[in-house]
Amino acid sequence: MTKLNTYLNFAGNTEEAFNFYKSVFGGEFTSIVRFKDMPMEGVNIPKEDKNKILHISLSVGKDNVLMASDSLESLGQKLTQGNNVYISVHPESKEEADRIFNALSAGGTIEMPIADQPWGDYYGSFKDKFGVQWIVNYTYPKGAK
Repeated sequence: MTKLNTYLNFAGNTEEAFNFYKSVFGGEFTSIVRFKDMPMEGVNIPKEDKNKILHISLSVGKDNVLMASDSLESLGQKLTQGNNVYISVHPESKEEADRIFNALSAGGTIEMPIADQPWGDYYGSFKDKFGVQWIVNYTYPKGAK
């Protein structure tokens, strides 16, 4: 079966963001590679960028992986925060939906407060304090509402 994982780019604060995400979801980092750990022939990484994250991955739940890297302006990379990507989280309970929503939205901007919606789900959306857009959607079991 195909898996869908999310890959994010940050403007130098990947490690801070992923420590925050780990505090919310738990799990373990399955990979942390810094620019200094992967020398690339012909590429000179400035001293101030050597400890930045080239690749990080965090296991979330049983089958999901959240991954990211820092975009380095010293390598000609320019990060532009977009509004066309959301990470959609589907918790197993309404209580877990509230916990995740409240934790991840802390310090961010709530777009739609988490609440029961006309289509029957418990849903909310927001942009976290790192500029990443999230959806939290709990689907009630059939006949539970």
